[in-house]
Amino acid sequence: MSYFAAAVVRDDSGWTAAEVNLRGATDIEDVADRLRDVDQDADLSLLFVEADDAYLVIMRLDEGEDLRVFGSDSAYAEESRLGALLVGDLKTSVTGLDDTEEPRPSGGGDEDTEQPAVDPEADPVGEADLLADLGVSAQKLLNLCAQEGTMPADVTAEVCQVLGCADEVEELREV
Repeated sequence: MSYFAAAVVRDDSGWTAAEVNLRGATDIEDVADRLRDVDQDADLSLLFVEADDAYLVIMRLDEGEDLRVFGSDSAYAEESRLGALLVGDLKTSVTGLDDTEEPRPSGGGDEDTEQPAVDPEADPVGEADLLADLGVSAQKLLNLCAQEGTMPADVTAEVCQVLGCADEVEELREV
């Protein structure tokens, strides 16, 4: 299984991105340590892991602590050792959905209301609201992950655009 893992860290000077090697990681705390190693003093550290153009995992550390994780599909845990390591321990239900963010009842052909809030084939896990304070609500993240034909790299690009670190992540892809 192939993957791309990009760490994006923010400190007083702004965003910095670095690719993270997850080979040989033994558990989720080992992955968190590798994220911490990118910048020990970062206010905010995010790790985007895209696997096989099918799965996305986002990890978040605030000031090196309080690990939060979101996975686009629990099936990733069954597909690979890395998937099991990243999302295997997460509950099968997504947390962070606010009742006010439920899809509106269909009232006249609005395209947003005709699409499911979450892809019925996918089983997102973890904390979908981990980026809510940065401008990406749980519902927006779930909708991005559920859009038909949207690849994990597309979701990462969209999220990073909102966060203001899209150029840094794109530079990693070009290397």
